[in-house]
Amino acid sequence: MNKKLKIIISGGGTGGHIFPAISIAKALQQKVPECELLFIGAKDRMEMQKIPQAGYEIIGLPVQGLVRKITIKNIGVAINLFKSLMQAEKILKTFKPDVVIGVGGFASGPVLYKAARMKIPVLIQEQNSYAGITNKLLAKKAHKICVAYEGMDKYFPAEKLVLTGNPVRKDIMQKIDHIEAFKYFNLKPTYKTLLVLGGSLGAKTINLSIASGLDKLLENGIQVIWQTGKYYINEATKISEENKSKLLCVKEFINRMDYAFTIADVVISRGGAGTISELCLTGKPVILVPSPNVAEDHQTKNAMALVKKEAAIMVSDNEAINALCDNAIRLMNNEGRLYQLSANIKKMAFLNSDEKIADEILKLVN
Repeated sequence: MNKKLKIIISGGGTGGHIFPAISIAKALQQKVPECELLFIGAKDRMEMQKIPQAGYEIIGLPVQGLVRKITIKNIGVAINLFKSLMQAEKILKTFKPDVVIGVGGFASGPVLYKAARMKIPVLIQEQNSYAGITNKLLAKKAHKICVAYEGMDKYFPAEKLVLTGNPVRKDIMQKIDHIEAFKYFNLKPTYKTLLVLGGSLGAKTINLSIASGLDKLLENGIQVIWQTGKYYINEATKISEENKSKLLCVKEFINRMDYAFTIADVVISRGGAGTISELCLTGKPVILVPSPNVAEDHQTKNAMALVKKEAAIMVSDNEAINALCDNAIRLMNNEGRLYQLSANIKKMAFLNSDEKIADEILKLVN
């Protein structure tokens, strides 16, 4: 390439959108070190902190999500959408990107729409097994659509699809000393370990389910690493102090997920696309409790893509408080089922997704 490569990555709103975006950016920099990257996110969303922390420049648009009922608030949403379209066009004209990438989230819509209108090559990265409204609308204008699941031709034009998987954190794939990992959580290698992922903010149903069934788990000799998220840590810490069990480790956030995945025999998690991709790579048996509070109930659809292949167990959100811990105990004591789930989820893993997506981006430039 004679001139400096310039790329815009747009989207965000959740870690499931932001971390793949950062992974793609790093893969692009490895392949083309001199490329110039600009992120566009939504003001007041978590990407406005996470992207600069990763060392990249980001511009925020005032775009918001539509309120899914008739309300006067949607007038403000419409005004901010118009403002975001105008700002997106101005950024595109000033920055002059060679390619624009959308990773999902509020900001993707106006940026990709304007880029397509301006004849700039557009690539969509769809993380979920069910396409959101924005991506379905943008698909007609996109040049390439990188997906993580088979059968996405029911949402997108088949000729534009590339099956790449979702980019994940590289650190979860490195070899870890088991003894060191158990020491990190102050737990023992002689017990089976349940890893509970309550989300960065806190998955209410999962946390309440663990709180109600914790005694039963511990009585069955199951060690628990309970990652609660921001909003449940105080309650969980209080429960832990009252319990005084050496088989329990409570954390608001786990900085060393590589350690956590290494020693977990079973994982309990929501059905976010990024987490599922990590679980596929680590080959961990998982019980998924999809969040019902997401667009188009896409977490249930993500979970069902695994359940249909005998690669995961699903417990619905409204059944979790009564059934989740019992399911976990049964699974921990069933070696055959553990082996089956692990073997099947590994078959769904994609290696080097970030590099594959970067290659597709560079093909659009060339």
